[in-house]
Amino acid sequence: MMRVQCSIEESLYRPEAVRWRKRMKLLEPIGEAVVILPCSMKKPYSTSRSHQIFRKVTRRIQEVILTSPFAICPREMENTYPISSYDVSTTGRWSWEEKKVTGEVLSEYVKDRDVIAHVTGGYREVCEEYLDECKFTCINGKPTSKESMENLKENIRGYKRIPARIKLFNGLKSIAKYQFGEKGANIIPEDFKIKGRYNKIILDKDNNHLHTLMMDRGLYVPTLHGGRLLADLKIKWVEIDFKLDSNTLFAPGVVDADPNIIPGDEVIITRKEELVGVGKAILNGEEMIKAEYGVAVKVRHRTK
Repeated sequence: MMRVQCSIEESLYRPEAVRWRKRMKLLEPIGEAVVILPCSMKKPYSTSRSHQIFRKVTRRIQEVILTSPFAICPREMENTYPISSYDVSTTGRWSWEEKKVTGEVLSEYVKDRDVIAHVTGGYREVCEEYLDECKFTCINGKPTSKESMENLKENIRGYKRIPARIKLFNGLKSIAKYQFGEKGANIIPEDFKIKGRYNKIILDKDNNHLHTLMMDRGLYVPTLHGGRLLADLKIKWVEIDFKLDSNTLFAPGVVDADPNIIPGDEVIITRKEELVGVGKAILNGEEMIKAEYGVAVKVRHRTK
């Protein structure tokens, strides 16, 4: 997968970073408190040595990682592109602009929840400047030291553990919101089932395969069953007026399309508002309507 290079301050305004921060506003933490952690060079964060140490005590509550230029990454989003594939220096020094952009997103995310900030340096400055109140737990500027980890553990102990099933459900919904917008949370039923060691297959209570969570990008690929949920919600739709009998949908065949579609999105194809296929967008929604040639959607599944 293509790496996202974020080595200069202008990276704050890369489309991927701006889009990520905007979509983080759709997410909210669960539980009574949020623990804030520093990012790591290694991605996903939980594969790094520091986060493996953190997770021994933080996995029981909501975790959020501070990182520039993306601002925040709730733990459940760490496998999602582009946060899973960016390169940035982790010097710990933050510019005024980085602190402002990150602090505003962080403040909106945590809202009125209790905050435990296990951070130092620029990360700590963000918390001090943009959060009304938080408890700092690092000792001697060393987040992974035994003393710091004992202090973090002691401060977490007073909060209720989030049940694993609830945490998983919230994580799956968060990814769906990020990918499909706020209404996207509804594509994950409360009585979902999940299977698979790497890619995660999401099933409904009747064992219908709804979506596959592809772990290389951390995003969903819907089946026709999942596509029907998206059709009901009128999300990421492409309308045609002919019988779909090919795995390639060309732009001249598109009558209308969701203006929020961008290239690479998973989309549904409808005819008279009835689902006829699902696939991957090659053009954005506006281009699909206006283009006189070219592929609009690579079709993955079609109705018979």
